[in-house]
Amino acid sequence: MKCPICKDVDLVMSERQSIEIDYCPECRGVWLDRGELDKIIERSDAGPPPERREAGPRRDDDRGGYGGKRKRKSFLHELFD
Repeated sequence: MKCPICKDVDLVMSERQSIEIDYCPECRGVWLDRGELDKIIERSDAGPPPERREAGPRRDDDRGGYGGKRKRKSFLHELFD
């Protein structure tokens, strides 16, 4: 199957957690068949709760180079390496 965006590039099929995902290696677009997004959402809701870090005294040097705010990982992060 050809990428709907790139037109000339064949989509690559990958299987993650028994869900088939088609993606374009050129534009990195991800294409899902009917019901696959629902499976991804179900599995993300059923995952283990995130680990909590104990709150301790805050120091200025704990913040890191960008103000200490880190981007939250998406549930899609587990599907793509």
